[in-house]
Amino acid sequence: MSSPEGARAEPVPPGAEVPPPETAVPPARRLRGVPRQRRRGDGGGRTPTARGTGTLAFVESPVQLLNTLEWAHTAQAGELTVVVLSPHDPMTRGQLRRMAELARDEGHAVRWEEARGGPTAPVRTIGGLTPLLRRARRVVIGDPFSRYVQLLLTLTRARDLVVVDDGTATMEFISQLAHGERLVRWHRNGSGRGARDLAFAPFSATARRRLTPEPEGGRRTVGLFSSMPVEVPPGVHVTTNDFAWTRGRFGPPRLTRAADIVGTSLVETGVVDTDRYLAAVAALARTHGATRYFAHRKESTEKLHRVSAETGLEIVRPDLPLELIARRGPIGRLIVSFPSTVVHTLPLALRGTEVKVAVCDIDPQWLTAHASPRAQGFLDGVTGTARDVQRLPFTPRMATG
Repeated sequence: MSSPEGARAEPVPPGAEVPPPETAVPPARRLRGVPRQRRRGDGGGRTPTARGTGTLAFVESPVQLLNTLEWAHTAQAGELTVVVLSPHDPMTRGQLRRMAELARDEGHAVRWEEARGGPTAPVRTIGGLTPLLRRARRVVIGDPFSRYVQLLLTLTRARDLVVVDDGTATMEFISQLAHGERLVRWHRNGSGRGARDLAFAPFSATARRRLTPEPEGGRRTVGLFSSMPVEVPPGVHVTTNDFAWTRGRFGPPRLTRAADIVGTSLVETGVVDTDRYLAAVAALARTHGATRYFAHRKESTEKLHRVSAETGLEIVRPDLPLELIARRGPIGRLIVSFPSTVVHTLPLALRGTEVKVAVCDIDPQWLTAHASPRAQGFLDGVTGTARDVQRLPFTPRMATG
């Protein structure tokens, strides 16, 4: 079966090496089938915001950049200056370059920062961004847990802060903000009180205060743009992300007869045992007639080779977030996922199509000994709060591997 049309998603045959995304996906190439859009303000009735003095957005992942574009569309925010704090991971960098291409087509300025390119990179990055931070009236962030972002928040004078979705991590962020807790990722184990944590604690505390809304009538506002089911603390202004930009820009997709499985990085983050995960994927493929496995950008090559060899699934490594890949198609009539962001976002992005999304529960026996004590509760919450999806409880065969 072929990979999605125009998605440049690369299938990985058994035993083959995964091609480096930055060589397989030239950053300068325009997305096929996507016409260049008129810049906002060119007869469209909107006046662009002056770059560098209006809205400044910081993103570190393709999903964050996608949701920043969704926010700009919903808020009619005009032109943004999007700062990409580039990570090391090659697959993430490849997807970010493609998303940056889309952002430029929408009329936004994109500033690519090699923020982790050596020991002096943070100093250069922060020094170069400080003038923009001082002038920005509004700052949009995609990952409030990021130490980079937390440090940058201590330097801004912006009175309007907006947090856009970083997937299911948004649910944990809002919960911690509401309870006045330290900002710690849900899958992280341990006390978080190592030497680096203690050294960074003052910056983290300042960032948390900046992200805490002031009493009514205060000068600073805090907004959340999310498709996640969250209960925000008083004072946080919520706007629903229904993926209107994605639906308007792409699709509808052509549907295939087979099912597709969406991979997860729960093994790579140390939450789920590898063998139990592979057994579950094989059982899902047999039960639902799946033929393709859409890999998460952080899944390891070694694990993907095992998935291919042990299940016979075609491995597809997309170069765009799955919401865009699915909307452009072709895509299966049934998409099966483990608890992850896509069980919340795909039903929205695929609204109006015949695609069904199903989510497979995580058996507690699949968790590793190193998994965070919060892992099972968090994953159950991700699944239990998903709307418009089919629940697939684990089976005894899956549980035993």
